[in-house]
Amino acid sequence: MDIEMFRHYCLSLPGTTEDVKWEENLCFLIENKIYVIYSLTKGSFAIKCDVEEFQELVSRDGITQAYHMAKGSWIGIADLEVLPWNELKKRVAESRGIILSKLPKKIQAKYTE
Repeated sequence: MDIEMFRHYCLSLPGTTEDVKWEENLCFLIENKIYVIYSLTKGSFAIKCDVEEFQELVSRDGITQAYHMAKGSWIGIADLEVLPWNELKKRVAESRGIILSKLPKKIQAKYTE
C-alpha cells in the first residue's frame, strides 16, 4: 500500500478533512480533531486506539506507543506495511470513531448512519 491509497481511504470516511501540521505531518481530522498523523518524512503514522487493546498492539513488531501522544491511547506504526490492509482500515476507522465519540452528541449525530 502507498500513501495515496491510504490518503484516499481516510478521505472516504465521512467528515474527514486533511491538513499539514508541524511542517511535515499529514493529518486526517474529523471536526478539526486529529485521528491520524502521518509523517511525510518518515512514513510512520500515529492513530488512537482502544485503551483495552493498547498493550496487545504495542507488543507487535512495528508498533509502539506514539511519540509525544497520550500514553495508553495512541500507537505509532512504523509504516503502512506493518498491518494488513483490512486491519489498517479497521484501525483507522476505529481511531476516527474514538475521536468522534468524544465530541458533543449534536456533532456526532451528523455522522450517524
